[in-house]
This record gives sequence, C-alpha cells and structure tokens, in this order.
Amino acid sequence: MKLFDVYPINPINIVKGAGSLVYDDKGTEYLDLYGGHAVISIGHTHPHYVKRIEDQLHQIGFYSNSVEIPLQKQLAEKLGHVSGKEDYQLFLCNSGAEANENALKLASFYNGRKKIIAFKKAFHGRTSLAVAVTDNPKIVAPVNETDNVIFLPWNDEAALEQAFKDNEVSSVIIESIQGVGGIQVAELSFLQKIRSLCDQNNAVFIADEVQCGYARTGRFYAADHAGLNADIYTMAKGMGNGFPIGGISISPKIQPAYGMLGTTFGGNHLACAAGLAVLEVIERDNLMQNAAEVGGYLIEELKKFDKVKEVRGKGLIIGIDLPEELGNVKKDLLFKHHIFTGEAKPNVVRLLPALNLTKAHADRFLEAFTTTLKNS
Repeated sequence: MKLFDVYPINPINIVKGAGSLVYDDKGTEYLDLYGGHAVISIGHTHPHYVKRIEDQLHQIGFYSNSVEIPLQKQLAEKLGHVSGKEDYQLFLCNSGAEANENALKLASFYNGRKKIIAFKKAFHGRTSLAVAVTDNPKIVAPVNETDNVIFLPWNDEAALEQAFKDNEVSSVIIESIQGVGGIQVAELSFLQKIRSLCDQNNAVFIADEVQCGYARTGRFYAADHAGLNADIYTMAKGMGNGFPIGGISISPKIQPAYGMLGTTFGGNHLACAAGLAVLEVIERDNLMQNAAEVGGYLIEELKKFDKVKEVRGKGLIIGIDLPEELGNVKKDLLFKHHIFTGEAKPNVVRLLPALNLTKAHADRFLEAFTTTLKNS
C-alpha cells in the first residue's frame, strides 16, 4: 500500500526538534517559523510538556467519556482562567474542523435556524459543514454543497446588515484574522457590528480561533481586541502543541442536553495532559506578552522593506505580502537559509512561530529575509 497523494511534500525529513529549532535526518538545523500551521505553541519538545504527557502515559492514556475524567475539569478551569472566560463551558474534541462543525451545529440547536454567514477567503476546515463555510470550491465536494451558507465580503458592514435583514440567521462564523486567506485582519468595528447584529437577532457569534487564537496575537483570543465576547470560541491548533486536541468554549446562555454533542477520543487523558501543559507554560512564561512584543518587533521591522507590498497581522500571526516577481522567497528561505515559513495565495509568506520565539531568532529570520530580497 502507498500513501494517498494529496500533499505537495518538501524533500526534508525532520527527526528532532527543540524550541524553535528542528533538525533533519542529515543533522541540518532549521529555524521553524511556521510550527506546522500554528500548532507548535510552546516550542518543540518543551520539557514541561514532555514530562506532563510522559507522567500521564504511565498512569492511563485513554478511557471514554462514560466515566469521570478529572483532567477535563482541570483543563476547563485553567482555560477559563487564562482566557478570562471563567463562566463559559468547554466541550472537547480532536481538531479545528471538528470544533467548527460542533459550533455550527450547536448554534442551530440553540435557535432552530439554518442560515450561516461566513466570509470571502474563509477557511474553517475540511469536514462536511466546516468545509461548506470555507470559501474554496476546489475542496468542497458535491455532497458538501448547501444553500444554507451566505458568503459576504470581508469587513463590509452594509452587506452584513443586509444579510440579517434578508435571512433568519442562525450564526456568523469568522476568523478575526484569516490565516489561509492571507492574514486578513478584521476591523474591530466589523467584529463589533457582528456582535450587535447577533444580539439583535438572537443569532450566535462564532469566533474561529483555531489559528489566530490561543495567545497568538498578544490576547488570548484574537476577537478580544474588539472588546467583546463571542458566544462560541473554537480552538485546536496551538491547544496541544502537536497533540491532537480541539475544543469549543461556549457561552452560559447556551444550555447543554445529553446527546446534543459527543465524541469518542475528545478529552482523553493524554490530550488533557497536553492541553494543561500548554496553558501552564503560556501562563507561567507570560507568552501572550512575548507574542505581542516579539511579533510587534517583527511587524515593524518588516514594514521597512521597500519590496514588501504590505505586512498584516498581530502578534505572532504575520503575513508578508510580496509582489509576483518575488515568488521565490518562501522556497529560498527554506532551501538556502533553512527557515520554515508558510504561504497563502497568491504570494503571502506566513509566519506562525511558537509563542516563545526569541528576538534573536526573529533577527536571524530578518537577516535571511534581507539577503533573500537583495538576491531576488
């Protein structure tokens, strides 16, 4: 049997990692400024994280949600404290797509409606309903197509108001900073308008924080910059530092019922140990502040490059928008300077490093970026 060939692969075999550095099977060192799509939040093989999981593995790795799992309650309490949403409720699952799937379903249970507002260039996942609210027809199979989703222009308050007038809206789902869409930042007034219209129409505001959240912007959720509370926050990527875990944080106005949501693997003992380790390190090491400071430094330095069209983002979610003739930059950074970055079409270099990225590593990137642009 061979692998189902759906990923374009770089010919690099990473076998070891420590902090923001990874190493291939030939011993070559790489600076990781992408973290596997924003997954590595506290650095590769963080000692506290490794010990947390190892200790748990020596006790029990898994049992189903048919028994008490105190680690789930500990994770919920810690997440409520660190995020500032202590009166919210936590449902644990396994991925960002699953988190968004459950959030949209929960919203529909809450108000009995079907219509969902999403936005151009949105990416919310690859499962049935999550991909239906993703603005990429290439990955939407015919079975996923639905007329229940309304795609609106980004940051267009008039279009948003009209959509609410024309439809009985169940929910609005938005990434406060679009990742796959090219690090597009929502205007704070736009997020506030969503909050206001949802309140007026008993619709559910879903903040997709899978990539832009979990302390990455300097606040715990990216939507926090708008000074509001969403009804549901979805999360996953940085939540387990590489261990598969997802979750939704749910407003107290939405009441649970047995059987409403469910999962086999969600909230298992190992996943909770990983999730607790991440939150403990974020809190102990002030990683929200570090993300704001180092990310802010990177953004300001990147804005000084004449060849860069635009720099977008907050904290350590950064998009470097480059002209078409600089389409080689991401590849050159990887193969000539051994720096992992991400991309978004048509030509945006995405930076999504660990939240404890150092200024020294930021400077290492800036030096390589300078060289790459000079030679392009």
